[in-house]
Amino acid sequence: MDKSNNKGISRRDVLKRMGLLMAGAAVMGVPTLTACSGKKKKRIILYFTATGNSLYVARQLADEGTELLSIPQLVKQGRYELEADEIGIVYPIYGHMPPNMVRQFIKKVKLTASYKFAFLTYGNRKCSAVEIWDEISRKAGHSFDYITTIIMVDNWLPNFDMAEQIKIDKHIPENLQRISADLAAQKRWHEPVTEEERQQHAGFMERSGADPEVGFLLRSEKYFTVVEEACIGCAVCAEVCPRGNYELTSQGVKMEGDCEFCFACIQNCPQKAIQFAHLPEDRLLARGEVNPNARYRNEHVSLWSIKEANRQ
Repeated sequence: MDKSNNKGISRRDVLKRMGLLMAGAAVMGVPTLTACSGKKKKRIILYFTATGNSLYVARQLADEGTELLSIPQLVKQGRYELEADEIGIVYPIYGHMPPNMVRQFIKKVKLTASYKFAFLTYGNRKCSAVEIWDEISRKAGHSFDYITTIIMVDNWLPNFDMAEQIKIDKHIPENLQRISADLAAQKRWHEPVTEEERQQHAGFMERSGADPEVGFLLRSEKYFTVVEEACIGCAVCAEVCPRGNYELTSQGVKMEGDCEFCFACIQNCPQKAIQFAHLPEDRLLARGEVNPNARYRNEHVSLWSIKEANRQ
């Protein structure tokens, strides 16, 4: 018999092939079973940032299954439906209130998640910030399971010297570790607000004249001015403004529009060419600026990242 033409296979070949198949199944099967039994939760973190503090916090809380989304970019895209296992928001408080853009966004967006969290960054006083966000979000049909605050460098230029602020140890790594552990455990908790903090917020609202239903929503052309001899036409202001209020024209930089008073423009201008307008009768700017020569951006966040987050 010519064995080269024999279409049969030997018992030895059969066993050999079975062994290879079993080995392959073992190699392929273990990861598959592991993936099925330990499915990673999808997390979305929404953020609003002007000088990088809230973006830094959002990045620190992100894992490999997290999608970071800029609220100004979502507004620009008209994207108002989001779904994940966990959805969170990180924003800076202005007068203990959320930026107006964040306030309007939460009223429009549909968030589908079994766990929702909010981290509010502040620099000096948080006052009623947690209760304010809880009320705003509940009125919009959203119930957040976890709301807390985290202290950062205070970038409110009319009251604070940026050169001095960056020297203060605000225990940011320790606070990030705390809220990261709470997030991992899906803790359900709202940071308590004291009666003293409520009274402090009420006093601020009376002094500032801010509308509690709007927050800070001013006019950029009233509150800011450009020093033409210092401006080099780099267009940074146009790229970091979350409302797109700045425009580089043949006559120089022009600004106009509703303003969040987030200070992204004035803090990020490399030439310090953007300054506050002289408004001695205005309750917010009556004292001017503490240190016009000092500016701030979170040391862990690049200017490019802020442009990406806010560019309109």
